[in-house]
Amino acid sequence: MTRQEFLDLFKDNHPVFLDGATGTNLMKAGMPAGVCPEDWILKHRDVMIDLQRRYALSGSDIVYAPTFTASRIKLKEYGLEDKLVEMNTALVQLSKEAVEGKALVAGNITMTGRQLQPVGDLSFEELIDVYKEQIKVLDEAGVDLLVVETMMSLQECRAAMIAAKEVSDLPVMVTLTFEGDGKTLYGTTPECAAVVLESLGAVAVGANCSTGPDKMAAVIKKMAEVTTIPIIAKPNAGMPSVVDGQTIYDMKPSEFATDMELLLNSGASIIGGCCGSSPDFIKALKDKFADFDLSSARDLEGNLLKRGDKNIRRLTSERELLSFSLNDPFMIVGERINPTGKKKLQAQLREGSLDMVCDFTAQQEEDGAAILDVNVGMSGIDEHEMMMKVLSEVTQLTSLPICIDSSNVDVMEEALRWYPGRALINSISLEEGKAERCLPLAKKYGAMFILLPVGRDGIPTTIEEKIANIKELTDMALSYGLTKSDIVVDGLVATVGADPEAAIKTLETIQWCYENGYATICGLSNISFGLPQRSFINTAFLTMAIDRGLTMAISNPSQELLVNAAFASDLLKHKEESDLRYINRMQRYDGDAGKLSSSISTGAGKQSQDALGSTEAQSDDPVKRSMDILYKDVLSGNKRKIEKNTQSAIEAGCDPSKILNDVLMPAINDVGAKFDKGTYFLPQLIASAEAMKMSIAVLEPLLKQSGAGQEPKGTIIIATVHGDVHDIGKNLVSLMLGNCGYRVIDLGKDVESELIIDTAIKENAGVIALSALMTTTMVEMKTVIELAKEKGCKAKIIIGGACVTEDYAKEIGADGYSPDAADCVRVVNELIGQS
Repeated sequence: MTRQEFLDLFKDNHPVFLDGATGTNLMKAGMPAGVCPEDWILKHRDVMIDLQRRYALSGSDIVYAPTFTASRIKLKEYGLEDKLVEMNTALVQLSKEAVEGKALVAGNITMTGRQLQPVGDLSFEELIDVYKEQIKVLDEAGVDLLVVETMMSLQECRAAMIAAKEVSDLPVMVTLTFEGDGKTLYGTTPECAAVVLESLGAVAVGANCSTGPDKMAAVIKKMAEVTTIPIIAKPNAGMPSVVDGQTIYDMKPSEFATDMELLLNSGASIIGGCCGSSPDFIKALKDKFADFDLSSARDLEGNLLKRGDKNIRRLTSERELLSFSLNDPFMIVGERINPTGKKKLQAQLREGSLDMVCDFTAQQEEDGAAILDVNVGMSGIDEHEMMMKVLSEVTQLTSLPICIDSSNVDVMEEALRWYPGRALINSISLEEGKAERCLPLAKKYGAMFILLPVGRDGIPTTIEEKIANIKELTDMALSYGLTKSDIVVDGLVATVGADPEAAIKTLETIQWCYENGYATICGLSNISFGLPQRSFINTAFLTMAIDRGLTMAISNPSQELLVNAAFASDLLKHKEESDLRYINRMQRYDGDAGKLSSSISTGAGKQSQDALGSTEAQSDDPVKRSMDILYKDVLSGNKRKIEKNTQSAIEAGCDPSKILNDVLMPAINDVGAKFDKGTYFLPQLIASAEAMKMSIAVLEPLLKQSGAGQEPKGTIIIATVHGDVHDIGKNLVSLMLGNCGYRVIDLGKDVESELIIDTAIKENAGVIALSALMTTTMVEMKTVIELAKEKGCKAKIIIGGACVTEDYAKEIGADGYSPDAADCVRVVNELIGQS
């Protein structure tokens, strides 16, 4: 099946229908918890054939082959990794036999259960290889298309998309699962995920599992508003509960179908069911919506659905989306992560230190940069290695999109391949075959790019030459499948000291681009090279460029005269929300007229201070200063420096017990509060917890020597229940509880109920913490609770996991429920009686 053949499924403007649940129906048919689902299916072919045949007869246009967890990593957990080819092939053949040509068969892949670096130990390239291995087999087995589903990590989605591109020409659909706050477990918004995946070439994106139809509508609408491809909605049949040891969902087929109309009106054009649904649910959907006109979809206010505006440009990080049009407020691309002309940064990079890089990242975001340029090109280092280190560090510190800046095409590709969002390439020109090498990279990895209008003969001398180069490069980009909205044209700024008309030529270029629908960018420093008091020239030029339509500039956002003038220019041009943006920025000068006067007279603002490369707290008291630094280290997850800073704090006279109780504990509580509010996400929570653990390791010997070492608050047994092989949430809970003074015994994943209770009794545990990700395994929690009562285990039992609710905890008699790792510490403290 080709991409166009997939899109032709919508030629009549009616919905495409998927299948419903597999796992919950197999459990009803007798599949026990803890077995390899794919292996069980192949040993009970008739069960799967019957289920999928009923889906096809009920109206499914696409049925998912039961290859969901048949990757090398997943199969290895059952000792079946050597059967990968055989099992995937047989499972596809089974599905094709079942549907009898009445439905398309999608090869189904999902998460591997191992976490990507830096959260886990799995490298991005290894994950791509794992997906390539399975996708190649699925393609050769004859699937019609591929679906990547139930994903929590955007980066894992990217790995699957890249893998598919490199071994197959099949169309790929992708769906993620979202938390109650409307973001993935890793903090990715629906809009961000949709933009990244569409730019990578997905034929459809959407959401599955997560929740019932009513709670999914907001996610679907957000995805539809920023994309042009079909949107998938595959919700659960309501919320789960346990009745007589079975997981039951609370919606009936007719009720489910009624609620799905909201999703169609929110932008979904591909619909089906996930956990708890069955062929009856698909039949209800087909009967109700077979003739639904997708072009008539309207929101609750009766407005026609808005799909992605092609005039809006979109860049992303892994977590956030940046959208802009030609008439939106001016943006700054922070230029400071670039060793050119920065001797101290060069020295640090040669030493392998990223301290200044991290400081520049935080400071530029604070000063209002919308995008961060990253350039590490210099002598004396391995640019490949350094670029990847810097990107890894920077993307953990900020949610701003990245502009990848390198003249080395191989470095550019490596960075684009890994970057977990939609990047901006700096830059592509016609010189030395660069366009022929770089434009395919922009298309493959879904990036935007800066078009540098330098021709094969060098820098153009007239505006006519510039425009000719812009048109030629645009035509080349279009031939590779890119669009004009993927392009940001560089105005090519030259110095007025050498060419008095340099500014005029650049301004004319910017105006031509604006009038012809191009976004624009320029560097500012060249215009004033060799002249005194350059900040005034740069600022005057910038305001003139903004008036001509300049979209963004590569600049230092701490140059307050420059930035203030830009904000004022937007205000005078009456750009949307520019008045509020200007007023909010001016609040930094409240009560400090001297600071404002200084910024106007010098144009430097905070630049001279920040050039020192440090934004850490300053205090005359070395003890307080050290404590402040450690607090910030935990807050930012600063694993690079926290051990050294902990040692420095001790040498400055800080009491180890005070560091633990007055700094580390309050800091991790602050992190937990930010996580609960949705301002911090899983990677930040993990980084902070790991940084705190490193600091505690430095303190522990001193605490024991002084007799200040605390006895553990209590013993906690933690485990993922039998049949469930997911452990990311459980591992984080274990880390957080250990940091907070508990003795934690982690039994791992897929743990037998007997072992959990026997260990709790033997270790005199105060609390048992149980985790389950899947609805098919959450019933095991009830088994553990019943066994605890039977054996007289006195430990309190708390439960948590993606599918688990507080109502379910009460229903099965658990002593507590925690929605996440940060809250788990509070729940355990309350159960054990600790403050």
